[in-house]
Amino acid sequence: MWIRSRIIKYGDNIDTDIIIPARYLTSSDEEFLASHVMEDYDPKFKEKVQERKILLAGKNFGLGSSREHAPIALKKAGIQAIVAESFARIFYRNCINQGLPVVEVEGVTEFAMDGDEVELDLERRSIKNLTNGKELQTQEIPSFLLEILSSGGLVNYIKRNRENWCR
Repeated sequence: MWIRSRIIKYGDNIDTDIIIPARYLTSSDEEFLASHVMEDYDPKFKEKVQERKILLAGKNFGLGSSREHAPIALKKAGIQAIVAESFARIFYRNCINQGLPVVEVEGVTEFAMDGDEVELDLERRSIKNLTNGKELQTQEIPSFLLEILSSGGLVNYIKRNRENWCR
């Protein structure tokens, strides 16, 4: 899995209430959620995500409540991958389950500036900053999680493999 895009860069401790405010959790409509993602934190997010598909962040991205709305809203808004120093574990797994690639990279916040163009290769475990020429190794994503991602999420993965498991 390979993604090339300019980045949207945020700092540490971006919680799920910042990603999708609790006042919108009365709906599970993906379009509605996407229309409100990051609105209190970054009013220009909707403009940025039109051409920037990778979100790069600091430590502890996705902390807070375990709601699935956050990765759903980010993915539906147009984010194709999240790269961060570290993730809240349940958010990380919720992203995988929704088919949204997430990868931890030590030192990534010093690696790129907001708007830089990067190339993320999950199989090669690398992220290259095409703006400044730097390259970092990413944390390995276990093969079974890569299979879930390549299926488009856990539900699709289960549908794809159901026949093999039910024999």
